[in-house]
Amino acid sequence: MTGLGGPELVLKRRPFGSWLLGPADQSPRRLRVRLQLLMTTFSIGTNLIGALVVFVLAVFVLPGPSLIDQLQLADAIAVPAYFLVAMAIGCVWSTRLTRRVTRWIDLDRPATRADQIATLQLPLRLTLIEVLLWFVATVLFTVMTVLLQPENALRVALTVFDGMIITCAVSYLLTEFALRPVAARALVDSPPPRRLLAAGLKARTVFFWAVGSGVPVAGLMLAAVLSLIEGDVSTTRLSIVILALGIVALGNGCLLTWLSAKSVVAPVRSVRDALTLIGDGRLDVSIPVFDGTELGSLQAGFNRMAAGLRERERIRDVFGRYVGPGVVKEALSSDSLGGEERYVAVLFVDLVGSTELASNRPPTEVVKLLNRFFAIVVDEVDRQGGFVNKFAGDAALAIFGAPAELADPAGSALSAGRQLAWRLTEELPEATAGLGVTAGIVVAGTVGDVRRHEYTVIGDPVNEASRLSELAKTAPGRLIASMAAVSQAESAEADQWRETELVTVRGRSVPTRLAVPSR
Repeated sequence: MTGLGGPELVLKRRPFGSWLLGPADQSPRRLRVRLQLLMTTFSIGTNLIGALVVFVLAVFVLPGPSLIDQLQLADAIAVPAYFLVAMAIGCVWSTRLTRRVTRWIDLDRPATRADQIATLQLPLRLTLIEVLLWFVATVLFTVMTVLLQPENALRVALTVFDGMIITCAVSYLLTEFALRPVAARALVDSPPPRRLLAAGLKARTVFFWAVGSGVPVAGLMLAAVLSLIEGDVSTTRLSIVILALGIVALGNGCLLTWLSAKSVVAPVRSVRDALTLIGDGRLDVSIPVFDGTELGSLQAGFNRMAAGLRERERIRDVFGRYVGPGVVKEALSSDSLGGEERYVAVLFVDLVGSTELASNRPPTEVVKLLNRFFAIVVDEVDRQGGFVNKFAGDAALAIFGAPAELADPAGSALSAGRQLAWRLTEELPEATAGLGVTAGIVVAGTVGDVRRHEYTVIGDPVNEASRLSELAKTAPGRLIASMAAVSQAESAEADQWRETELVTVRGRSVPTRLAVPSR
């Protein structure tokens, strides 16, 4: 591969849906630093913006007695002081909880099932810390308002409580986003635990719809109630209140919808990009599983599918090395037993003096010699479009014209024989082989039993080629063909051969007219 592009580039640089989360193979230390920075930034930013929005709504927007005119020194000190203390407590508490739950990363060990559950529940537990701190703020400021400005107590209580719901919902989505690399390491290729799928995508979608739509509408209803209580709210003031709350509602709904959509789109997009690579033949692709809902199950399911495809391709490759690509195609298209008559050319190659070789050389050296011999045979047969049907000890049977049809099977076999005779002489001088080539009608197909079968050819040409290879062992050039093959070859190849004697080979009653290369 010379470069990355398209889906492959996306999966490489943004495996978790964003460059902020880093690569999938980042070190535990870099992951820890990145996680701490993101979570601290998200927590402080979200809560700061939420607190400011609550303050503006309570003080300047919602109808009722002015809070500014009645602002006490205690309020001026308590509000920012509580915010700073709460943020400090929240950051320390969240950091310690995160380190404790994800301690398995620092120990560089796989996550157990308990670790997986705890890791996927971590965004909720961290959000509950913020809920607790906001709830304390709601109680604290409501009590202070009751004591100092009782007429504003309802406005303060409901505003802070609504702010808590919205801010914590946004914080949950951002925390879940920041923890994607950790969730991916916890799950690896396994799907999310079943006990977490009960509160999955559907429940999360309904919840964020309620927070994004229900809470803002509740704010508008609160403004209406406060206007009725106050009684003398002007049309201009009421319009300003509705306009401000509408802006907050639209902004909040848009933000929550966008974050929620991103949390759904990221895992789906990773599967889509990976499927594109699978369609292009890249079966080595794998995606991180970082979602705790049904989408995480989808990611894990894709990885299992890709692993299955890789295994099937590996088996097909190994199978093809044993029986040849053409036989693999034949086996995949039909697993029935039986055969058909086919016109084929047959090339039989047999080493000379293999018994002496085996007795005079160590076994490992004999095996190396045979492998070199068969490598030359397979290379030349493949070059001419045939396939090696059998390796029988120190011999090989090659077929031209089955299972894949050839335009000139006889010419291909004769050409392969000539090239083999030359290459064996040049590349394997320590061993010689006899080569026999013929052609004719055979039965080609699958034989055996439904539990174990193989593709083969059966017929007189197979036996004839074997006998011709025996004759060739003592003949000049070590190559003999039958005129039946030469006469069926195209002229370009047939002209390379000349007719010789008529011989009745062992095991046949019909004589064979022999042919040898012209030069």
